[in-house]
Amino acid sequence: MSKITIIGGGNLGKSIISGLASSNLFEAKSITVVDKSKYNLQIVEKELGVSTSQDILSSIKEVKWVILCVQPRQLDGVLHEIKDVLTTDQILISTVTGTSIEEINEVVPNNKVIRVMPNTGAAKKLSMTCISANDNVKDELEIVVKMFDTIGETLVIEERLMQAATVLGASGIAFFLRFLRAMIQGGIQMGFHPHEAQIIAVQTAIGAATLVAENGTHPEREIDKVTTPQGCTIEGLNEMEHQGLSSSVIKGIMASYEKINTIK
Repeated sequence: MSKITIIGGGNLGKSIISGLASSNLFEAKSITVVDKSKYNLQIVEKELGVSTSQDILSSIKEVKWVILCVQPRQLDGVLHEIKDVLTTDQILISTVTGTSIEEINEVVPNNKVIRVMPNTGAAKKLSMTCISANDNVKDELEIVVKMFDTIGETLVIEERLMQAATVLGASGIAFFLRFLRAMIQGGIQMGFHPHEAQIIAVQTAIGAATLVAENGTHPEREIDKVTTPQGCTIEGLNEMEHQGLSSSVIKGIMASYEKINTIK
């Protein structure tokens, strides 16, 4: 599948690189990682066997795919740095929050752009990656889906939903972890040692998510299997709802969504 360059070797970039390097889509040495941090480059080269460079311009020459894996505030500078070196047959894949395909094409109008939004589950090949593109990149889109299938699940969506996908899929990791922390704290209060409470809560969370994922059922169907009349489960669920659990989660998601629409 030719060569690929990833601009940005931080946590997300490293996760993507790991998936690609362990797949049959690319040879490890056909993957080049560009980063200003020598430490980041040393890590990915040692652990994944990929090529590394601090020279962004030479690293994108004769490369079919360029993944932009930088912070939003860095994107404009990167695009202006590479725009005169890019050729029209190169495909840009952007993981950058809050920047549309149209905005990227304002700087590099002659290149096809595909937006992707993975999450940090990519480090364990359990990412939920949402992908969007314009109608003129159908063939390339299929290949990008295959790329990100190497780090988890993918879903192609309309670009207008990318901000929402970022909140639900990327920020959502933090939301679930905060609930998991609360479960652990409750376990400690009931008498478990912290490490015991964490083992129980984590495995229970994995089991709950897997039931829904593999059975294809609505969460309430699985909840019904656990709740018995006048039992302790329904007592706990009702108390959580009385205290505003579902409402708080929805309000938190919407607050995040409102904030992301202001980020540039």
